[in-house]
Amino acid sequence: MDLNWIWQATLIFIVGTFILRIGGRKSISQMTISQTIVMIGLGSLLIQPVSGKGLLITFLVALVLTILMMLTEYLEVKIDFLETLFSGKSVIVIENGKLNMKNLRKLRMSIDKLETRLRQAGISSIEDIQYATIEVSGQIGYELKNNKKPITQEDLAKIMNEISQLKTLISSSSNSQPAISNNIFEEINTKKFEGNRNEP
Repeated sequence: MDLNWIWQATLIFIVGTFILRIGGRKSISQMTISQTIVMIGLGSLLIQPVSGKGLLITFLVALVLTILMMLTEYLEVKIDFLETLFSGKSVIVIENGKLNMKNLRKLRMSIDKLETRLRQAGISSIEDIQYATIEVSGQIGYELKNNKKPITQEDLAKIMNEISQLKTLISSSSNSQPAISNNIFEEINTKKFEGNRNEP
């Protein structure tokens, strides 16, 4: 019985892991179109030696594909036109709380699918969103309106500082006023006593 497939399978696993490690650690949902094509191609290529193809040639082709993918990504960073050509750009689907139907039709995305993604992001109302985009990876990005944004640590610190200043202001204002007796009858008796003492 020919056991060559055992070491071939082991070598495929090691080399395949190394090649995919070079390619980057992204899930399918985060990959660009070119990355997805290369990864699918690598999966098919790496298994070919087991079915009788040359092991070295297969690995070389896989390596060339990976290098081409990395070169494409590098050029996308340097040249904006190539980024648009190979990967595309983010598309605005919500502006100032209103749907951009034109862009939704370009993406072939229904309102129901968009609402599903918004619910998954924890957003209950389209009107709460200032801008929302469908990213190149297919994920949704959004910015809430100012009055709908959650409070931050910086906002909380400002509020606490203003409260502290207000307390100081109230305290200094109350200290500058004459003391008022809690018992109005005592105040009357005090004034009456002082009046009798001043009489000859």
